[in-house]
Amino acid sequence: MARMVRSCPVLAFQKLVSGKYKLRILWDLKDGPLRYSEIRAGLSRGAVGDGIIAPRVLSRELKALTTAGMIERKDYGEVPPRVDYRLTPRGRSFVPVIARIRDWGHRHLGEPVLVAA
Repeated sequence: MARMVRSCPVLAFQKLVSGKYKLRILWDLKDGPLRYSEIRAGLSRGAVGDGIIAPRVLSRELKALTTAGMIERKDYGEVPPRVDYRLTPRGRSFVPVIARIRDWGHRHLGEPVLVAA
């Protein structure tokens, strides 16, 4: 006889946010829809190193967040193409969690980083 078994919620959460940029993308979208180039520029701000994200990597992260139901992609069907990304209700419900993670990081990991001038 088959039975339903719930997966571990911590493991499911880890799978959802795995990836270098997913949390930052969700955080940046909290203030409203952004276009691909705006998301990419936002990921470059505050980054240590060259701050460049490969287009393929960003596309993969956006697709994964869309598949997970955290963001939606809106294609306006225009030429030139115009597409933006926005949080879904599920994604919006996750913003307070990211805020708590951010607060914890400020308290425990907020060490200054030396950046070349």
